[in-house]
Amino acid sequence: MTDWIARAREVAAQLAVDAVERDRANNTPNAEVQLLKDHGLVTLLGPAEHGGGGQTWETAYRVIREIAKADGSIGQLLGYHYLWAWAARLVGTDAQIAAVEELYTKNNFFFGGAVNPRDSDLKITQDGDELVYHGHKSFSTGSKVSDLTVLEGVLEGTDEHIFAIVPSKQPGIVFHDDWDNIGQRLTESGSVTISDVRVPWSDAAGYVDRKFQPLVYNTLNVPTIQLVFTNFYLGIAQGALESALAYTRERTRAWPYGGDDKASATEEWYVLEGYGDLQAKLWAAEALVDRAGAAISPLLHAPREELTPEARGEVAVLIAAAKQRIVDTGLEIGTKIFELTGARASATKYGLDRFWRNLRTHSLHDPLPYKRREVGDYALNGRLPEPSWYT
Repeated sequence: MTDWIARAREVAAQLAVDAVERDRANNTPNAEVQLLKDHGLVTLLGPAEHGGGGQTWETAYRVIREIAKADGSIGQLLGYHYLWAWAARLVGTDAQIAAVEELYTKNNFFFGGAVNPRDSDLKITQDGDELVYHGHKSFSTGSKVSDLTVLEGVLEGTDEHIFAIVPSKQPGIVFHDDWDNIGQRLTESGSVTISDVRVPWSDAAGYVDRKFQPLVYNTLNVPTIQLVFTNFYLGIAQGALESALAYTRERTRAWPYGGDDKASATEEWYVLEGYGDLQAKLWAAEALVDRAGAAISPLLHAPREELTPEARGEVAVLIAAAKQRIVDTGLEIGTKIFELTGARASATKYGLDRFWRNLRTHSLHDPLPYKRREVGDYALNGRLPEPSWYT
């Protein structure tokens, strides 16, 4: 793991140089994704026999966090890529897993996904031995920077949801330039129109003879990506605190009217108290996030048939607890740092506001009170959360 964290930090150092300017420009992050590819981070989870890193999810989560310290958008893109690169393992057959992992690893392909449960599902019709996807999705993170896109839709006349992996660059997939939110601005999360995208029935993830083969393991998709969220939230919060500390050391002036005047802001009692409180809270959140990563990683890498509903439910509760803790702590850090850095730190050239904007934007993905309820129901009543599109 150590070597991969060091590699991620090299990438993060390059991203940090112009992170403020890139956030403001809001351009498609082609160069940033190429940087991830060039450093081998895109194939970190790929099989070693195909040139991949052969690493665990525990390492992947740490790498996401390191990238997000410098740039929350690129941390999100990488995290979503890891999830969609694992999609074949989550729901596919053994043959599909082997084919997809060889394809993306050997070619250093980057994943995006047009999967958003709050939208109307894409419609799927049958045409002989082919499935035909068509419809519109409001969000497609990774869109223009992706080589492969995960599609999900409902087969006409049924309630069957079918996942498939298709090339992103084809006439039937049109990505729209309509992602212009206050945060996570470089994630290419705009809408997409799908028209007559054809997939052989043999590529329908998890289907054998047109029948889905269910496993409890299939339901790990949501806990896995929820911990992706949690880790890039943690990275954003860590980046915010580190940036604020550096600013205070270099630029914050001591307050000369308090009756206990200090020569440097680094000796101001309220600055020390403020940073001490934030650092302690962040360390606590980090410990919980690490615990969640250590819990889910063995489940993701174990034989898929071995996962039980109980093991799945227990890790989902732990992840829900970690997520709510880092959102609360991260938003507090994103706000409090301005009280500790001083008025001049609000200048746009420093970009300290991007950390709060990034975390606030994505933490609205699904309502945090529902995560608190899941943890409370487990603590009070011993009930594990039932799998859903958001649990």
